[in-house]
Amino acid sequence: QVQLVESGGGLVQPGGSLRLSCTASGSIFSINDMGWYRQAPGKQRELVARITSGDNTNYADSVTGRFTISRDNAKNTVYLQMNSLKPEDTAVYYCHAHIVGRDHYYAANYWGKGTLVTVSS
Repeated sequence: QVQLVESGGGLVQPGGSLRLSCTASGSIFSINDMGWYRQAPGKQRELVARITSGDNTNYADSVTGRFTISRDNAKNTVYLQMNSLKPEDTAVYYCHAHIVGRDHYYAANYWGKGTLVTVSS
C-alpha cells in the first residue's frame, strides 16, 4: 500500500517562507503527477500547484510568483517552496500523487493526511 507523508507546516508571519515536503513510500512502480492542494476552514479544497513526471508545472493564480513546486524522483518527494506568505494562505495543505503500484498495472490517486500552515502576526 502506498503512503504519502507531508512535513514542513507551521506558524509563520506574513511575508515569511516555508517549504513543504511530501514523500511517497510503499509498493510503488512509478509516480505520474504530483501536487499540492489546500483547504481553509469552511472552504472547498483547491489546487495550489501540480507538477508532471516531465516537470511541467501549473499554479493557482493566487500563488503564482510566490510558490514553487518541484520534485525529486529519486526520493519520491515533491516540495512546495512558499515565499511572501499571506494570511489568506492559511490552510491545511494536502499532498496528492497519481501513482502506479507494483503489480497493479494501473494508476490511482493518493492523498496525504495534510499539514497545517498558519500565517499570522
